[in-house]
This record gives sequence, C-alpha cells and structure tokens, in this order.
Amino acid sequence: MSSLTLVFFLTGCSSDILSSPVTENSTGIWDHYVVWNFIRVIEFLSDLLGHSYGWGIVAFTIIVRIIILPLMIYQMKSMRKTSDLQPQLKALQAKYPGKDRESREKMMAEQQKLYSEAGVNPVAGCLPLIIQMPILYALYQAIYRSPVLKTGHFLWTELGSTDPYYILPILAALFTFLTTKLSMMSQAESNIMTRSMTYVMPLMIFFMAIKFPAALGLYWVVTNAFSVGQTLMINNPYKIRRERAEKVNAQKTRERKLAKAKKRAYKTKKN
Repeated sequence: MSSLTLVFFLTGCSSDILSSPVTENSTGIWDHYVVWNFIRVIEFLSDLLGHSYGWGIVAFTIIVRIIILPLMIYQMKSMRKTSDLQPQLKALQAKYPGKDRESREKMMAEQQKLYSEAGVNPVAGCLPLIIQMPILYALYQAIYRSPVLKTGHFLWTELGSTDPYYILPILAALFTFLTTKLSMMSQAESNIMTRSMTYVMPLMIFFMAIKFPAALGLYWVVTNAFSVGQTLMINNPYKIRRERAEKVNAQKTRERKLAKAKKRAYKTKKN
C-alpha cells in the first residue's frame, strides 16, 4: 500500500510544480522548509565529499536511516513478537470461525487483548514506511526542482534522468528482495500473501526505479542495502531460527522426561 501510494504521489506531480525551481526565496511550508532544506543538506554533504552530488545523496540516505534506526529496531521487535503469537492467533480464528458480526467482534476483542498482554502494536510495522514516504517525495522534488542537483552526475548516471543501463533499478530490486526475504525468514509462520510480497515488492521497486530519476534509484539501493546489514545485525533470521529450534527441542526433551517420569510412577504404583 505504501509503494502504491508512492507511485500515486510521484506520478501525480504536475509539470507546473516540477518546472518551478526551489530557492532560498521560495515560500510555503513544503517548498521553503522541506524541499529547500533537503537541497541545502545534499549540497552541503556533496561539498564535504568531493563535490559529488551522488555521494551527497548516499550520505543523506545513511543519515536518514540512522535517524529512524530506533524506530526500525522497535518495528523489528514488534514483528518478532507478532510472529511468535501466530499459533495463538490461529487458535482464536479456529475458536471463532463464524463470519457474522458478533463472532468477528469477539475475535477482534480477544486478539486485541492478546496483543496488549504481549506488548505488541500491530501497526508498528507501518510506521517506518509512513515516515519514509514524505522523505522520498521531498527528495524527488529536490532533484527535479534544483537546477544544480537535476543536472548533477554520479558515475554513469545523470541524477535527474533515468539510469540508461538499468543498473540502479536492478540493484534496488535485488536489495529489496534480500530485505523482504530476510524479514520473511524471521517469521515463525507466513501465508501466501506475505510470501508473494517477497517477489512483488522487488518488481515494483524495479519498475519504479526505471521510470524515476537515478537519484531515487540510488536512494533505494543505499536504503535497502542498509536494511540488509541492519537486519543481519539486529534481527538475524538465522539466529532466530536457531533459537526457535533450540526452544522446540528443549520442549520436546521436557515432554519426554515427563512421559518417562509418569511411566515410572505408574510402574511403581502398579508394583
């Protein structure tokens, strides 16, 4: 939904808006305080990094990711707790199989109680995406409405134009796939919808990156590469799977010991 909303906003930008440059004399909250300051920050970072606007965007992206890192960590922890609750949520669905309003309301009430007791916020996963939406929109306008950034070059690309060799779109799609794949791997269970998003999201990013300026493709590459490293460090799915397997094995060991103890107690009582 966030990606579709992004497409709606970016493709909905009128030519009149994009043709009007943003300068220090621009008025309005969005132009003067958001887009203009994005341009200033990118230009400042570019001057520090050898007057390369591409590296300025890379540095800008990393700074944004560091700023929202606490929120991302909260999102990951919330998603893990939600994943661990899947067996109990399925039990509630089995308890209230009816489609009538009363059954649905009872199931929703018990689900909310379960979330509350576990300290889970079901909508936490949406927050980082919602925050990044205006950032992407502002970056899009900062590139198109700054004559300097629009004509800036980085490696083989012109930042205000599409990537002629599709390298950035391919890399953006690849890192998006790795990010979503690692996220799915950390879940205890997944349905067809979540598994399909592992492939749908990279394709959406690929086709958007083909159409939009190379600067946005560069942003997607860096932000998703950062996400891959962040996931492996903070929410490593391989470690989570190992911990879950150890927990299951420990439970099975306890059950076997309990069964043996009951068997011995039965024999002793019988003798």
